[in-house]
Amino acid sequence: MKLKRKGAGTGRKQAKKAKDPNKPKRPPSAFFVFMSEFREQYKKEHPNNKSVAVVGKAGGDRWKSMSDADKAPYQAKAEKKKEEYERTMQAYNKKQESKGASEEDESDKSKSEVNDDDDDEDDDDDE
Repeated sequence: MKLKRKGAGTGRKQAKKAKDPNKPKRPPSAFFVFMSEFREQYKKEHPNNKSVAVVGKAGGDRWKSMSDADKAPYQAKAEKKKEEYERTMQAYNKKQESKGASEEDESDKSKSEVNDDDDDEDDDDDE
């Protein structure tokens, strides 16, 4: 007699929800704003370097050693991009709501039709 194990890999996989290609991308953090500038500078100083990991490690070390005052311009840029992202997300969500309202009307109709069929079957059981 084998016991069934519960845990990873025993259930059905859920299908991932398809990503909307029109959805705005999330804004970069202050570190990523810094890294975009740091990468360019690092490539100029080390033209023979082909390793992405080396650039990332150097950038991370540099970011950790920076003071809050040095990080401030990058944090300001990141905050500006975040505000811009929030505005575009609001516009995107309004478009989605207007699309969703028209689709919702159709889906409610189909649900009620299905429910009506179920009610008819229940009536037959009573007889």
